[in-house]
Amino acid sequence: MEQLPISCTVLSDNERSADADRTADTTKQWLFNLVPPAYLVVIAAFWAFAPKAVIENSWTLIVTSSLITLSVLGLEWVNERHAGWRMNRREFFTDLFYVVLGATAISWVSTHLADDPLKALKQSLGITTEWAAHLPFLVQVALVIVVIEFGQYWMHRLMHNFTPFWLTHAPHHHITQLNAAKGYVGNPIELFLIGLSVLALFDLSAAAVFCGLNILGAVSTFAHANVRADPPKFYSLFFTTIRHHSLHHSTDYESTRCNYANSLILLDRLFGTYREGEASVVGQDDLRRLSIREQFVFPFRPLLDRAQARRAEAKRGNSVRATG
Repeated sequence: MEQLPISCTVLSDNERSADADRTADTTKQWLFNLVPPAYLVVIAAFWAFAPKAVIENSWTLIVTSSLITLSVLGLEWVNERHAGWRMNRREFFTDLFYVVLGATAISWVSTHLADDPLKALKQSLGITTEWAAHLPFLVQVALVIVVIEFGQYWMHRLMHNFTPFWLTHAPHHHITQLNAAKGYVGNPIELFLIGLSVLALFDLSAAAVFCGLNILGAVSTFAHANVRADPPKFYSLFFTTIRHHSLHHSTDYESTRCNYANSLILLDRLFGTYREGEASVVGQDDLRRLSIREQFVFPFRPLLDRAQARRAEAKRGNSVRATG
């Protein structure tokens, strides 16, 4: 074999530097692609082996959920996906408002108006599912994920196909950037409706329920996050990624009617609503960002517009009579 000249086998300082940068970038991206599935493994391990006192502490789920969101927000600064989605002061405080709203008012309403009545109905009818508590831990977690996501999928799909429900959901599609906290943003009516499930009918261990909730939260957080992470196929086959969900937040309404699953994209694959693609620009109505007040009143806009039109018509009629 002919030996290459030294000049062809030895890289210059600039070439070595560029090659090292490419290798570092490739390694960094490979590691980031594994971050979402790594989160799920850590979450499952935590709830599987955490002491009983930790599991039964009412603050544990709040702390773990907060750590997931905060840590993914931190990852956005390390490996940003789109500069246009970069967090700013206004977005931070809007997102913080909705995170607190979800953990307090929405959680309270969901518990007292949905979960507690369902548990009472279950007890009055003598329904028992003790068999569920004897399933292996990971099977219980999978059951939690499927039950919650199945309900969310169909509620979400309904919201995109029936105007009264769309009016509650539309504010979530008026967000003009995606980040780790954007899954919390939306009209309170929608936030309540999208969280409805029949999970209260199942007798499952607290650890499995909390683990399932944390996994769903982590997947949803990454599905909204401004993080350059494209998980392997073994993950994206089952779980929603930023690619799937950014397409769902496309600027034209028709493109949003796909990839409805908040966390379990497998449901879209099974029910024929899966679409491949990705969007870097998100929002509705010429990318006009809604204020918190506008998000709250959005479902009532048709009624408010009609009332305003009637007042204007009455005012014109009075003006005509006065001049006549």
